[in-house]
Amino acid sequence: MPRSGPSPFSFPDFRGATRRLVLLNLCAFFALLLAPVVFPAGTVQLASHLSFLPKDFLHGWFWQPFTYSFVHTTLLGTLFELLSLWFLAGFLEGLHTSSWVTGLYAASVLGTAVAATAIYAASGTLGFSLPLVPLYGCFGGIFGLLVAIGALYGDMEFLLFFTIGIKARYLVGIYALVSIAMLFGELRVYAFAQLGGALAGLLYLQLAPRRGLHFVFSERWYAVRNRYYRWKRRRAGRKFEVYMRSQGRNVHLDGRGRQIDDDQNDKKRWN
Repeated sequence: MPRSGPSPFSFPDFRGATRRLVLLNLCAFFALLLAPVVFPAGTVQLASHLSFLPKDFLHGWFWQPFTYSFVHTTLLGTLFELLSLWFLAGFLEGLHTSSWVTGLYAASVLGTAVAATAIYAASGTLGFSLPLVPLYGCFGGIFGLLVAIGALYGDMEFLLFFTIGIKARYLVGIYALVSIAMLFGELRVYAFAQLGGALAGLLYLQLAPRRGLHFVFSERWYAVRNRYYRWKRRRAGRKFEVYMRSQGRNVHLDGRGRQIDDDQNDKKRWN
């Protein structure tokens, strides 16, 4: 368990979901960075197509909620995001499973896109002006991870600016207040979307199983597969019964494919 006092600055293990998320974002950054060499005229257009813009999403660009988090434009911003992702995801992965961390990050990223779409739709319905700002980067997923740490391990202390010890719940509160203040500026879409990512992270904590969505899906898949195999076994048993009757013998099989004899000793033996 994490200790409650100030801890020295050190990054957690680089493994599992943390490594996959960081490397995916890093590869996407270099892919867009090297894109001008291959497509000199289409780099800016490619980044705009992959970024999330609610107007484009509502007009059929349904891939944007899944691609915008991999779009990184500046070196310094990308470095800050990936280091934050490494630290927060690695910390949670040390206490939870990789699938749980991946599900939390994905839910926060998608919740960010949903919040941006909601405020854009509300602006059209209520008739207030809203500057269209494309969303890119994994800020929503990072905020969701931070909120999860604040909700689950609020007494854990981090070193703010490498010097000031601050509890996780207070750090989340500071980020939330900054986002709320940004709602009154030009970047209100960005701020509202970030709060949506935080809310999605909280909902994931309340609704998702502790072992992650991957565990639930795999368990349900195995349950469906086992039911299919049992059905095949029962069908084969019925065919065997019909065949044995054609041979002049009456054979009965139970639901597990085991023979049921009239003799009590045989029943006891099978049961």
